Amino acid sequence: MARHQPPALAKDRTTPRSVLQLLLLILLALVVLVPLLWLVSTSLKGPAEDIFTSPPALLPAQPSLAAYVRLFQANPLGLYLLNSTIVSLVAVVANLLFCSLAAYPLARMQFAGRGLVLGLVVATILIPFQVVMIPLYLLMVQLGLRNTLLALVIPQAATAFGLYLLRQSFLGVPVELEEAARIDGCSKLGEWWNVMIPAARADLITLAMFVFIGTWSDFLWPLVILDDPQLFTLPLGLQQLASSFSNDWRVVAAGSVVSILPVLILFVLLQRFILPSASGDAVKG
Repeated sequence: MARHQPPALAKDRTTPRSVLQLLLLILLALVVLVPLLWLVSTSLKGPAEDIFTSPPALLPAQPSLAAYVRLFQANPLGLYLLNSTIVSLVAVVANLLFCSLAAYPLARMQFAGRGLVLGLVVATILIPFQVVMIPLYLLMVQLGLRNTLLALVIPQAATAFGLYLLRQSFLGVPVELEEAARIDGCSKLGEWWNVMIPAARADLITLAMFVFIGTWSDFLWPLVILDDPQLFTLPLGLQQLASSFSNDWRVVAAGSVVSILPVLILFVLLQRFILPSASGDAVKG
């Protein structure tokens, strides 16, 4: 009796389409990376080098850290970094807490008007921040929060995007997990904490990254609500830096590199949690 032969594995063939896709991806990567490399190179160039050569030189001929030394000596950049870090981390924690608490009943509980509430919340995504900026400013003044870091956190404490993202994530969690937790004596709050939060780990980390980057790079709202230089965040500090060192773009480039580094480090540290984004993988983990 002839033995059954397994089907031959398909050979990896290089097609013109795959080559074109690879070239397109390389081109897009260059478009993103070249400005960043030029920024880092500019910050490392020595005082005697011309940073406006044509074509631009991506490698400094005389590498120097003088721009970074001047950056921290002539500016309270450490204070700006501390303010941005505090505001961004508090905004992330508040967003994860409030959005997950609001998303759970919208995903799992049945109550009158649930669809209407969800629709109204999601519809707020279409409203530009500039529309609500003045009412929000007047509210902060009435609450006595103008010129405080808390005024920077409140607009980021909960977002419609975060609520919708976590609701969709909670919908993918098997109902059997909730039933098992209920049999073990968990309350609704216990089911949220012990079942939903671990299952939505990847989406929570994704939301945390979005909130952190948005809060870290926000310029308009801190510019409107803050007057005290001691409370300035990094974007405001960099704007002052560009005004003070407009004749030395090496220092400005160094400040831009410092502002980008925390975001890059955060992405490198958290990307492994984001890639397995299926809820089933999160539950198993």
